[in-house]
This record gives sequence, C-alpha cells and structure tokens, in this order.
Amino acid sequence: MRHYEVIFMVHPDQSEQVPAMVERYTTLVTEAQGTVHRMEDWGRRHLAYPINKITKAHYVLMNLECPESVVNELEDVFRYNDAVIRNLIIRTNEAVTEPSPMKASESREDRRRDDRDDRNSHDDSSEHDSDDDSEDDSEDNE
Repeated sequence: MRHYEVIFMVHPDQSEQVPAMVERYTTLVTEAQGTVHRMEDWGRRHLAYPINKITKAHYVLMNLECPESVVNELEDVFRYNDAVIRNLIIRTNEAVTEPSPMKASESREDRRRDDRDDRNSHDDSSEHDSDDDSEDDSEDNE
C-alpha cells in the first residue's frame, strides 16, 4: 500500500462537524485495511487569502497508508462535501508519524506559556514574602 499526506480545510461555520468528518474518513481508510499514521487537528487558522469571502478555515492533517481506491474515494467525498473548502492529497515515500512543524511549534508555544505562567506565579509569591519581611522590619524599628 502507498503512503499519503492529506490536508483538508473545513468552512469555519462547520467546525463542530470536524470530529465526525475525521471519524468518517478514518473508518473509510481502516475498512480498506489501511492505517492512519498521524492525525492532527490544527484548529481554526487565518487563510493567506480569502476563499469565497472566507478568511478563516479549520485545518486537519492526516497521514495514511491505504490503497489508491480509498484515496480516489476520499477525493470524491471532499469534492461533494460543501463544508470542505480546499483539500490536498500528496503521495509520500514513507509513513510520517512525528508531529508536523505546525503542531511542534504549537507545543513549543504552550511550553513557553506554561514557563511564563510558572515564573509569574513564582514572582507573585516572592513579592508577598518580601512584603511580609518589610512589615517585620518596621515592627522592630518601633
């Protein structure tokens, strides 16, 4: 079987339907003895340019190993689904399982945010400690 990378963009008004769509597409692949090596929901993102007066879309990335007939069926499903505004299916040489650069940068940002929150909470607690010390010093001076 061949390996494919599939990216599709869903109309932002249909974002709540994305999990059901992904489930339907993965069952389509697995029923044909294919496998889904990676599935990433990138969420809503701004488009580089408007498509049909839409400036945002919900992005989904999937890496599949499946027969060509399944890919043809996926293309038909994308074509006749009004919620899918764009799609791209690329044949790859091997299965890709590591996180995509989009997901990796997102997790890096999450870690930075968590570190920043930890530092801010640590700074807040140290400020309270220093306030307590200054009160103790003023009592000693009286």
